[in-house]
Amino acid sequence: METSKLYWDTCDTPLGPVYLVMMDGELAGLEFSKPHMKLGRAPDRLKQELRDYFDGRLREFSMKVSFICGTEFERQVWLALAEIPYGETRSYKWMAERVGRPGGARAVGQALKKNPLPILLPCHRVIESDGKLGGYSPGQEIKRRLLQMEFYHLKEE
Repeated sequence: METSKLYWDTCDTPLGPVYLVMMDGELAGLEFSKPHMKLGRAPDRLKQELRDYFDGRLREFSMKVSFICGTEFERQVWLALAEIPYGETRSYKWMAERVGRPGGARAVGQALKKNPLPILLPCHRVIESDGKLGGYSPGQEIKRRLLQMEFYHLKEE
């Protein structure tokens, strides 16, 4: 994969700035720290969708994404995240069963740790079977805030 085709743009959110990594007009990553590549311009529609998500007006993103990393299994796990409804959670065990790997909860956790598109592919909605938050690459506090935000936006409806 040629990294010279990658560029980033920023979008302000209630969590602070997020960095949108783009390739050929498609979203390839969402990061919480500034990437080391050239600055470019992400589509305004994507930034608006992120603002709408944080305001509780958007439940599903329409932006086309491009995977530039990940094994076949990791991509399968990441895509299965879209099946978790807004404001709800599922366990690592549920995810493992969903992707045909019963008993593979740890492998799912490792795949989620590498999710290049947190928020859009909502790995924050995956928690431990006992109700504990579990890990989140951007940090547990961000995971907690995303889950609380979705929960409260649903209660407002």
